[in-house]
Amino acid sequence: MFENISERLESAIHKIKGYGRITEENISEILREVRLALLESDVNYKVVKEFTNNVKEKALGTIVDSNLKPREMFLKILKDELIELLGKDSAYLSNEKFNVAMLVGLQGSGKTTHIGKLGNWVRKKYKKKPMFIACDIYRPAAIEQLKQIGKQLNIFVYAEDSKDAVKIAENGIKYAKENGYDYVFIDTAGRLHIDENLMNELKSMNEVIKPNEILLVIDGMIGQDAINVIEGFNNLLPLTGTILTKMDGDTKGGVALSVRHLTNIPIKFVGTSEKMDGITEFDTNRMVGRILGEGDIQSLIEHAEDVMDEKLAKETAKKLNNGKFDLEDFLNQLNQIKRLGPLENIIKLLPGASKLGLNNINIDSKQLSHIEAIIQSMTIKERKNPEIIKASRKLRIAKGSGTQVQDVNRLLNQFETMKKMMKQFKNGNMKLPF
Repeated sequence: MFENISERLESAIHKIKGYGRITEENISEILREVRLALLESDVNYKVVKEFTNNVKEKALGTIVDSNLKPREMFLKILKDELIELLGKDSAYLSNEKFNVAMLVGLQGSGKTTHIGKLGNWVRKKYKKKPMFIACDIYRPAAIEQLKQIGKQLNIFVYAEDSKDAVKIAENGIKYAKENGYDYVFIDTAGRLHIDENLMNELKSMNEVIKPNEILLVIDGMIGQDAINVIEGFNNLLPLTGTILTKMDGDTKGGVALSVRHLTNIPIKFVGTSEKMDGITEFDTNRMVGRILGEGDIQSLIEHAEDVMDEKLAKETAKKLNNGKFDLEDFLNQLNQIKRLGPLENIIKLLPGASKLGLNNINIDSKQLSHIEAIIQSMTIKERKNPEIIKASRKLRIAKGSGTQVQDVNRLLNQFETMKKMMKQFKNGNMKLPF
């Protein structure tokens, strides 16, 4: 997400380079590009107009300090305004002794899937015991879908053979309290559009169960119509936040820049993949950093902490420092890297990735698979002592992994080069950053 906005804004910021003073003439030219970048990314036109006017007002006539380049000055103004647009203060999910969260939204927005993600999230982050209640009694297979998600996550799903969704929710909450569950997520019905029957049911449910959270799930690809959907729900329900889904795909990201400003409803979560851990808390500063091409190292660290084996990482670091790293350890590290997800997505979180052209890099996952296959075709003895791998062994390994002997040679040569580098670190009294 935000790649288009990021590239266009970077182009606009680059144009201001070399100016000693920001004038009405040069700022108008630059803001024209900013305006186009935002409109093309489906940011609401009212938001675009107000945003560019605010930037112009703050930037116009700014005399650039000798220690601060015009580009840096303009970048700071843009950053401050984007933070203002998205909301300075982060909004967090309720964390009381007992919590009830209703998820609402249009059909196909991702409510059911994100109930699974949130259940998994509160269990990890808040150390809660979550439970799901199936109240989407109209969509075919909706209850079964929620049960499958619950089974996958080992989270109990409360369901009834009833056509009274409000009563099911009420009974489910009573069951949760009696059985030690402390975070209840309710999957409600959706429609292809907002209608009276849907809203009346949701209003009744809210009045009866009085949830801590009413979270509106919005498809990040919905575009300009997102505001109408949000306002439609917010006029009848006291929404506490939104969840933006499908923000890892082809979405332009404009909805994220429009929602908070036009509705004053905070964005609480962003869906980042289809996996059950593919959800992150919305953080304004991090999001603005991504938009402006500054990367998001903190998210990268947190993701790594969630999916990687800390004990194995420490053991590997110790072996690297001691020069005892072998191909068995290398294979373990490959498996850890695979758990992080597509490497292209990881690289995009690095600062300056767009400037280096890394945001459009395409990494062939087959290459990693080939390396993995080669190492797995070796015996344990060969992995721990690569120097014993001579011609006949290389031929056997190549056949076993479905590769060529030159592929085996390339891997062994690269591994030896890496070991030499590690040795140089050690001999030069340079500590590795682990």
